[in-house]
Amino acid sequence: MLSWALTFFILALIAGLFGFGGIAAGAAGIAQILFVLFLVMFVVSLIMKVVRGKSPM
Repeated sequence: MLSWALTFFILALIAGLFGFGGIAAGAAGIAQILFVLFLVMFVVSLIMKVVRGKSPM
């Protein structure tokens, strides 16, 4: 998931560099959504490990 967010971020940077503002904005939006989704899933998995009694790290 994090790799997809990074991929869309790099795509947004390249598109912005070449002047494709609409594509850059779309890719940046997708990257933000994927990154937030990754963070939510990471926090949920840490909470589930603590609830089950396992060490989170």
